[in-house]
Amino acid sequence: MTRYRNSTQIICDVLVATKECGQEGIKTTALLSKSNLSHGRMQTFLSTLTGSGLVNQIKFDGKNTFVITPKGQLFLEEYQRFSDMAESYGLEI
Repeated sequence: MTRYRNSTQIICDVLVATKECGQEGIKTTALLSKSNLSHGRMQTFLSTLTGSGLVNQIKFDGKNTFVITPKGQLFLEEYQRFSDMAESYGLEI
């Protein structure tokens, strides 16, 4: 049975991929691959993430690079804590 991700899980996948690349950031193509999204859906999520201050977009040599912010790292930590707690009660998020 195929299990689909909800929006929050996709946001976390994007944040994890961004965090793994550190302060050098991650380029769009690598982010597409690591988060397993189409370009159109990726643009929607990146717009949301940059608009809410969870990710910064940096243009360098005409290419977009994305870096997780401290606010994004805090979101990821809190989501993981909540996810772990829910799992301990036998709930799937």
